[in-house]
Amino acid sequence: QVQLVESGGGLVQAGGSLRLSCGASGRTFNAMAWFRQAPGKEREFVAAVNWPGSTRYSDSVKGRFAISRDNAKNTAMLQMNSLKPEDTAVYYCSAAAGLGLPYRAYDYNYWGQGTQVTVSS
Repeated sequence: QVQLVESGGGLVQAGGSLRLSCGASGRTFNAMAWFRQAPGKEREFVAAVNWPGSTRYSDSVKGRFAISRDNAKNTAMLQMNSLKPEDTAVYYCSAAAGLGLPYRAYDYNYWGQGTQVTVSS
C-alpha cells in the first residue's frame, strides 16, 4: 500500500523558515513534488524533484524554497526560507511514477494528507 506522510508544518512569522518532509512507503517514485492550496484558491504547484535530482519551481517560490530528496530513505524535503503571508496554505506532498518532472497536479498519482503552513505578518 502506497502512503505519503508529510510533517514539518506550523506557524511562523514573515521572514522565517520552515522545513517540510514527506516520507513515502510502498514503492519508489521518479518525481516527488509539493503543491499547496490556500482557502478559496485552487491547488498550485510549488516545486518538484526527480530521481536524478533535477528540480523545478514555481516562479512565486524560486530563490526562496529548495526541494531535495533522499532516495535511500524515500523522502522529499522542502526548505522554505523568507516566508511571506501569501505562502500560507495547506502543503501537499505528491509522487509520480512516470518520467519527467511534471508540474501539473493530474500528472501525480499519489498524495499525502497535507500539512498546514501559516505565515503571520
